[in-house]
Amino acid sequence: MIKIWSMKKSEEAAGKKKPKTSAAQIRVQKDLTELDLPSTMKTHFPDPADLLNFSLTITPDEGMYAGGTFQFSFAINTNYPHDPPKVKCTQTIYHPNVDLGGNVCLNILREDWKPVLNLNAVMVGLQYLFLEPNTDDPLNKEAAQEMSKNRDQFLSHVKSSMRGANIKGVQYTNVLVQ
Repeated sequence: MIKIWSMKKSEEAAGKKKPKTSAAQIRVQKDLTELDLPSTMKTHFPDPADLLNFSLTITPDEGMYAGGTFQFSFAINTNYPHDPPKVKCTQTIYHPNVDLGGNVCLNILREDWKPVLNLNAVMVGLQYLFLEPNTDDPLNKEAAQEMSKNRDQFLSHVKSSMRGANIKGVQYTNVLVQ
């Protein structure tokens, strides 16, 4: 009888255990507690229990993209920090380093990723792309060529696209702060 009683207690204790926290979750939690974001950046967790999937809003206050609000989704796999987070822009924007599918060209999200880098480095890198788009390694080659060859036209397209214009057959998302 005593053996059955102790087995029952073990089963109850096992049922109350929390799901095991992965190494990736622990590292993400550490990265998030160490975040030092400026007022132009905010994180949002649709499911507070899921730290591996969240969004980042960047609202540049200077440069050609000032006045816009840009949303990025972060999906972090269980091999983080050995694999970089998957980052996508959730809007259609006119930018040399963001293609029409929302893929982002940021070197630390690809070949220059190292496990010592953290989420803060990625977020700061994203913000920097709005201050200084990189035409040397573009995903949107047309925007990059225009920025290099005809900066005035590029700036005009950036402003129009931020208002939700249709440029060369592509409908862009209105990203202006309301």
